[in-house]
Amino acid sequence: MIDFYTAATPNGHKVSIALEELALPYTMHVLDLAAGQQKEPWFVAINPNGRIPAIVDRAADNFAVFESGAILIYLAEQTGRLMPHDAKGRSLVMQWLMFQMGGIGPMMGQANVFYRYFPEKLQPAIDRYHGECSRLFRVLDGHLQRHEYLAGDYSIADIANWAWVRTHSWSGVPVEGMPHLQRWLALVGGRPAVRKGITMPPSSLDRHASADKAEQFAREARKMLETGQSKGAD
Repeated sequence: MIDFYTAATPNGHKVSIALEELALPYTMHVLDLAAGQQKEPWFVAINPNGRIPAIVDRAADNFAVFESGAILIYLAEQTGRLMPHDAKGRSLVMQWLMFQMGGIGPMMGQANVFYRYFPEKLQPAIDRYHGECSRLFRVLDGHLQRHEYLAGDYSIADIANWAWVRTHSWSGVPVEGMPHLQRWLALVGGRPAVRKGITMPPSSLDRHASADKAEQFAREARKMLETGQSKGAD
């Protein structure tokens, strides 16, 4: 059994999708990021960085794993699934996982901050992060023109990137004109485990939210930024 500490963020959903794909038994503990639960001593003992997601593997002497990418690798290696066993295949998955961890996630996260959360609209910063997100999306689109999935078969690389790219509208980054990326978004998003994973837990904001609800969500996120809580997600 796995204890899964999370919230409704792309990084949290990366792990919930993987847990559902692997059909692993888990108990979900949803942390209230606005209340700062991720900074409480009991959780910092699990993740010294005080951010979600994190897991504790009870079957492995209560072994704790933090950082969403590290959790995906751990789960894949423990089960022998969602990552090839040969060195080259494994390297391909790791390359595209690192692409998300070092590029897609940070750039989309900054786009969210400047486009959605900051009350002052700093257009040069918005343009900078929108431009970089678009560039990264084009990298994905070009690669997916020649490949069904990012690294051979469906893998944790697809899970990691999809969980972020699916939120492109919230970041203000369109995917029109990128047919291969759109095809892949629909392909991964159609998997039953993926559909369930993004409801574990459900987000308080979906892509069809009204303008008022979107603004309320942004105000709450802004408060966390102003109080130094950030989003509390890796």
